[in-house]
Amino acid sequence: MFDWEDDSDNFENHLNDDLARFESQLEANSVGFFDSDRLEAIIDHYLMNGNYSKGELAAEIGIQQYPFNTLFQIRRAQAMSGLGKLKEALELLDTAEQIDSESMELFLTKATIFSQLRDSKRAVNFFRRALELADREEKDEIFLDLATELEQLKDFKSAVEVLEEAMRSNPKNEGALYELAFCFDQLGNNARAIQTYRRFLDDNPYSFTAWYNLGNTYSKEEKFSDAITAYEYCVAINDRFSPAYFNMGNAQLTIEQYTQSIESFERCIEIDGDDPLTYCYLGEANEQLNNLTVAWDFYQKALSLSPTLAEAWLGLGIVKDLQGHPKESLHYIERALELEPNMDGYYHVYAGALENAELLEEAEEAYLACLTLDPANEDCFFDYVDFLLEHRVGEARTFVENYLLKHQLFFSALPIIYLNWVAGNKEGAKMVLVESFNKDAEKTKDVFIRYPELADVQELVNLTRS
Repeated sequence: MFDWEDDSDNFENHLNDDLARFESQLEANSVGFFDSDRLEAIIDHYLMNGNYSKGELAAEIGIQQYPFNTLFQIRRAQAMSGLGKLKEALELLDTAEQIDSESMELFLTKATIFSQLRDSKRAVNFFRRALELADREEKDEIFLDLATELEQLKDFKSAVEVLEEAMRSNPKNEGALYELAFCFDQLGNNARAIQTYRRFLDDNPYSFTAWYNLGNTYSKEEKFSDAITAYEYCVAINDRFSPAYFNMGNAQLTIEQYTQSIESFERCIEIDGDDPLTYCYLGEANEQLNNLTVAWDFYQKALSLSPTLAEAWLGLGIVKDLQGHPKESLHYIERALELEPNMDGYYHVYAGALENAELLEEAEEAYLACLTLDPANEDCFFDYVDFLLEHRVGEARTFVENYLLKHQLFFSALPIIYLNWVAGNKEGAKMVLVESFNKDAEKTKDVFIRYPELADVQELVNLTRS
């Protein structure tokens, strides 16, 4: 132990002196004896600064002067790794392991090299061996590295086990927390992700990033009110964290809190400056409030920053249609479709504008294009059924029955209730209603929203009362 080790200034001075001495001796091709600690500091300096060639030379000298100190073999392997000499580095580490088979850093270096070689199975093996030998303060990063390799192998269940162990080892390990959330997302288990975040927040209530990720997970579960609450906690702790305002604005937009969403998006602009997507969503929120001129201006602002932003072109088309100019709207919607030809929702908007412009053949093609891209687009399905009922009523039942037969989607049975009822087949309507109610009680009640006249038929309403 050197008397200058606890003094950072003295340590820096000694290191600079040692580096100058080492490099001058290196130039003279005559390197003298160095204390092992000082030589290690020289090597570490080179490695940390990316000077792997000199790091390897210094490590070679360490091996010559201290042949039984495996640290210098490990350092040389690390330098070789930085130079891309991965197989040679592994051979050197195999030699070092014969001298010291209980070196945490040796196994960690091997694991890292196998990771570079995209050999995740071997990397996992050596990360586990390093973990067994690591001190508590060293384990955080190893847990994360091990989990990352398991994720590369798509073994998300094992990664969860490792990360949960990491959280037990250090409940403040935020890196492990976020990797856990990623794994739960890959496994489709948002419920466990929420549980993990809430448990973490019980002990770390001022982690704004944990609140933010909790909000994101609630959003994935479509629990938008809970998501908004989480985002509010996030920005209460860090009022300059714009991603939380942005996602909060989206959640508010989804549950029709349009005024609040405008406030959230405006806060994003205050923090980050001009952003095309934020301007686009400000346009949508104002559009929903029927502030059409304001919405138009925001969509234009978005396009001035990003001329290929399809959402903004679509927004301009919707505004024109809402202003009673459906034919003018088509140009903007068609531009959006040129940019995003596989967006089913764009075809749905296009179909509505074409119908409003009385271009019925083209409207039908757009409705069917939307449903081809996404048969589960429920709103488009009902709008197309309404289109048929208005323009070709005789084809509506055939379309609905064929659609139900082909796609087996629950909602596609609901128009049959309405069609039976208006055709005078009351028993048929009741039978389909009861069958649907037994499968999904809440979803069946949508029939009264889609066809409000049925909500006045008491005998049908009574059948949907538990």
